[in-house]
Amino acid sequence: MTVDPAITNASASSDFDGDVGLLIDLLKLGTFIGTPMREGVADPLGLTTTDLRIVLALGGEGELAGHDLSEIMGVPPMNVSRAIAALTERGLVEPGANRTNRRRKPVRLTSAGEELFAQTMPAMERVGADLFKGVPQRDRDAFRRVAASVLARIGRWGG
Repeated sequence: MTVDPAITNASASSDFDGDVGLLIDLLKLGTFIGTPMREGVADPLGLTTTDLRIVLALGGEGELAGHDLSEIMGVPPMNVSRAIAALTERGLVEPGANRTNRRRKPVRLTSAGEELFAQTMPAMERVGADLFKGVPQRDRDAFRRVAASVLARIGRWGG
């Protein structure tokens, strides 16, 4: 998918002031980041974008239940269930260690899943190097601080 440069190059903040412009830019970023992640990371590794997100979540967070993954990823539970089933069939995901709670069914990466997770890092480094090319390190660091702050507030969002 090729994204229209007029959409991605124009900052919404020129049309909207303050927080509204920032939110619109974040929405655009959230929408359009999927293409380089799919084409640069997921596709070469034989994963769907949902598969990739699950592998990244389990690789980074450890054992998680399907509903936790759904919440973290903002993906409908049915899509997460299907992806977990497909990843399990491929030998990349297995039931978690804590099987005492019948309602909460955590999953974790198998050793093959952990190897695949490790393979995502060089691919993500390539995508990141391309997307952040020319962005000074101080701006990258500031972006990470702001993103961390916004993510923390989203976690406390109450409506």
